[in-house]
Amino acid sequence: MDLSYPPEEEEFRARLREWLAKTLPTLPPKPSPADWPARRAYDMGWQRTLYDAGYAEVHWDGSPTRRLIFLEETERAGAPYVGAGFVGLLHAGPTIAAEGTPEQRERWLPPILRGEQVWCQGFSEPGAGSDLAALRTRAWRDGDTYVVNGSKIWTSHAEVADWCELLVRTDPDAPKHRGISWLALPMDTPGVTVRPLRTLAGSEEFAEVFLDEVRVPAANRVGAENDGWRVTMVTLSFERGTAFVGEVVACRRVLGELAREARRNGRWDDPVLRRGLGRLNAEFRALWRLTQWNVSEAEASGGVPGVGGSVFKLRYSQARQALYDTAADVLGADGLDLARPWVLDRLSSLSYTIAAGTSEIQRTIVAERILGLPRGR
Repeated sequence: MDLSYPPEEEEFRARLREWLAKTLPTLPPKPSPADWPARRAYDMGWQRTLYDAGYAEVHWDGSPTRRLIFLEETERAGAPYVGAGFVGLLHAGPTIAAEGTPEQRERWLPPILRGEQVWCQGFSEPGAGSDLAALRTRAWRDGDTYVVNGSKIWTSHAEVADWCELLVRTDPDAPKHRGISWLALPMDTPGVTVRPLRTLAGSEEFAEVFLDEVRVPAANRVGAENDGWRVTMVTLSFERGTAFVGEVVACRRVLGELAREARRNGRWDDPVLRRGLGRLNAEFRALWRLTQWNVSEAEASGGVPGVGGSVFKLRYSQARQALYDTAADVLGADGLDLARPWVLDRLSSLSYTIAAGTSEIQRTIVAERILGLPRGR
């Protein structure tokens, strides 16, 4: 497979790189990580800047290759990440673009692209563990609305979100993968309660969400009733297949910074550390090529990433943890100082073998859908 970029995409890269060089110095300073209203305003302001410059539509209207170049160049330039726009731009938005009706796409996608609305993800539940299909949040039809009761956990950016991509069980008697529906929930609906959760790193980008007799219009359902599991697989294919692309570029940059820090503080003299850095360099180079392969596959299949995203997610999660374990080796005693670079990233890396589907789930997908092994009991 040819993993090189065609001339027109390289021209896009050059234009984007020039625009970033002119624009980034004009941005205001980043707000405090603990100030979520300010973070929302900053992140949405950057999204509006992209929109006004004609780069916002790359998330859905551009080819997968163009999206790859966009994420690569913005990360290399040190541009703001999607931040509070993560779910809308990289999860819900692509799903609506692929599965929504024309009316739904017109209703929800432009405000996301303009930086006017933030989405959160209401998938995981306290009692379901890593088995997403075991969700129990119930929704039953009452005329033109669904009435929803239940709770969600690890709901990304719920504290500042306008909308939630919500999975609910609409047929409790159906097999668990077949009785689920995908709803778009306005977060200001009566009966919605949000309680922030503090992570190991001290941040509060997740929350518990409680749903008590919440009414959601049936017109907010994406896909057919009880077909939500299939729609969810589209969401997860984006989450695992392309949402981490910018982070791979960031990890490659951190790897170079670690090598420079090791030379500065004398740790470079340790041959074991040097070999570890070399292995990580090979690992992330391979992950980047795998990313290109996955994007090429998505290009050929209408833009939706395939199951190769699970291969990437599995290996990337492990590589990221190894990278920040190595960062602790480079820092030595300073690796306990939360004010030092990479220390908080090391704490957050612990979640990557759980987030976006546990490594055990990814291994099952690889075994059954790629290797063709029989299903486990």
